[in-house]
Amino acid sequence: MMLSKPIALFTFAYLPIFLFSAIAPTSHAVWIAEILPALCILSVLWWVSYHGTLSKTAYLLAFLWLALHTIGAKYTFAEVPFDWFNQLLGSSRNHFDRVAHFAIGLYAYPIAELLLRKKLCNRLIASLFALFSIMSVAAGYEIVEWWYAELAGGEEGLAFLGSQGDIWDAQKDMLCDTLGGITALMILNWQCYRSPERFTHSGVCAIRSPEYAVKSKLSKGQNLR
Repeated sequence: MMLSKPIALFTFAYLPIFLFSAIAPTSHAVWIAEILPALCILSVLWWVSYHGTLSKTAYLLAFLWLALHTIGAKYTFAEVPFDWFNQLLGSSRNHFDRVAHFAIGLYAYPIAELLLRKKLCNRLIASLFALFSIMSVAAGYEIVEWWYAELAGGEEGLAFLGSQGDIWDAQKDMLCDTLGGITALMILNWQCYRSPERFTHSGVCAIRSPEYAVKSKLSKGQNLR
């Protein structure tokens, strides 16, 4: 199967961001550590695309995090030029990392959509699985950050950790991941409510699986025709 057009376009748009990030990063060691997850995710998206395309919305939400994370890798997340947003919140802390964590949560959309397109479960189960997957990855990534910071030590470890002196940084990051996931699933369910026909061919908007509907009719003694 050929590579889908949406992911090819988004990858082409991502390339200059990657090159910008790779040129003279603040810390080469931190850049490598940060860019590896982005490249892994990009590879997964390509693999998924070869085995069946996702919607444009799913790819857009996925590449939003890729762009933010790649920019953060260049400067380290605590040093990204983000003053306008920090001033908007009336905070002296750089909140770019929190925005990026929120963007991670948006992956709940493609996860749920993939499960539904493969007809592996109904919309409720897909949504819960996607949200819990995001929460699990968020917790796991905080452990990786702690491990790397301990191993690297010094300024490099602190730069990768990016806590900026906040003792509750890990918990707040995980909250942002979770809120991003909830937002993504609200978008998916809103789309299903407003335009169910756009997903009808793949069963994405089905709250219950086709198998459940058949069993329900059989249990009630209804004619399946």
